[in-house]
Amino acid sequence: MIYRKLDEFQQGFLWGSASAAYQVEGAWNEDGKGPSVWDKYVRIPGTTYKNTNGDVAVDHYHRYKEDVALMAEMGLKAYRFSIAWSRIYPEGNGQVNEKGLEFYDNLINELIAHKIEPIITIYHWDVPQGLQDQYGGWESRRIIDDFNEYCITLYKRFGDRVKYWVTLNEQNVFITHGYERELHPPKVRDRKRMYQANHNASLASAKAIASFRKYVPDGKIGPSFAFSPIYPHSPKPEDVLAAENAEELTNYWWLDVYVWGEYPKIAWKLLEKEGVAPTIEPGDIEILKAGKPDFMGINYYRTTTVEVNPLDGVGDVQMNNSGKKGTTADSGIPGAFKTKRNEFLEATNWDWEIDPQGLRVGMRRISNRYKLPMLITENGLGEFDKLEENDVINDDYRIEYLKKHIEACQGAITDGVELIGYCTWSFTDLLSWLNGYQKRYGFVYVDRDENDEKELRRIKKKSFEWYSNVIKSNGQQL
Repeated sequence: MIYRKLDEFQQGFLWGSASAAYQVEGAWNEDGKGPSVWDKYVRIPGTTYKNTNGDVAVDHYHRYKEDVALMAEMGLKAYRFSIAWSRIYPEGNGQVNEKGLEFYDNLINELIAHKIEPIITIYHWDVPQGLQDQYGGWESRRIIDDFNEYCITLYKRFGDRVKYWVTLNEQNVFITHGYERELHPPKVRDRKRMYQANHNASLASAKAIASFRKYVPDGKIGPSFAFSPIYPHSPKPEDVLAAENAEELTNYWWLDVYVWGEYPKIAWKLLEKEGVAPTIEPGDIEILKAGKPDFMGINYYRTTTVEVNPLDGVGDVQMNNSGKKGTTADSGIPGAFKTKRNEFLEATNWDWEIDPQGLRVGMRRISNRYKLPMLITENGLGEFDKLEENDVINDDYRIEYLKKHIEACQGAITDGVELIGYCTWSFTDLLSWLNGYQKRYGFVYVDRDENDEKELRRIKKKSFEWYSNVIKSNGQQL
């Protein structure tokens, strides 16, 4: 749709920013925290860029007051952060670590004191190593109850002050990267195990949502999905069918389960034929259906363009983790689809196509298919920011990126999409899981690199003042 005038963002719109515990906190073994799978995984040489780790990260654990003060100076309305499971349960189950709960109590209270809405992500990829050792983490159904107990502990402790919650962050990413691509822990390449671990994670999310209704009845909860809407490379019917295949296998496989508690039929039949469909036990569908979310969280960075892929075509390939533009090769599922570079779009140095209208397209698809409000839980640009003389960082490219995506959000709202808020990724620079500290996303530059923590000094980028004005004007001054 093209309009003469776009609708305004609603009053109370949550202009926010986001982070994840492992990527910002540091203090990996302090105050009773147990190790997560990432604390162990990063010790394996060659798994991350220059063998970087989150032992210190950007030291948010010790500097959270300084960081929250910067958020308040910006005028941030919401801050989405994750809780480190092994900071609460050092072994993943059993004894609760009171010191861990105290840290998040303090962070939440600091945010509220500065009139910033806290949004909790319960799980952002850091399953406790204790559960991985006990029973294989997400591959065991035992994790469903352990995750639920962990969630209930958080609901009871923080539910009086925190009203927006995210169960699992990017389940489609941590499952495929961990069990199909060997890029994340537990570094497995087995599609059968992947789909079973994914089913267990879906059950865990649904059960946690059902528990939420009891403990935080006035709150809102949903998953956060890494959404990449699919385009056919051409109007050829074969490419259109490939796009349908990709949409089912890479998007609806998760979204349908979150909202309807059912797997898409065509994708399920394919996985059955290949012998990799998960085992569904009696009562599973009932659990899934009882866990319908209040909103859909969307992490959006790019669209994906696909074309037909023959049975002997390309499969999975290594991702671009270097920032060397143009090094990503096509990938796909033989017989279903393969990716294709979209010649109509520019791309980042990590080969992620920049497509603001794709966000609007995706939001409309979710709104029409699932009839749910949405919260943009992540959207941002990772780039090689340069610290210049007098502490200047001219990140005009980030301003332009965010501006276009906020305009797309406003277009979607005018179309009729219900949008709760918009959280950028990220507030401060942070550790990129596989890309070290070179790939920067924040409004606040953190002066450290892969080899030297330096003083971890916080320096405001040009985009800091820009986003502050966006918030003050409720999105009218872009």
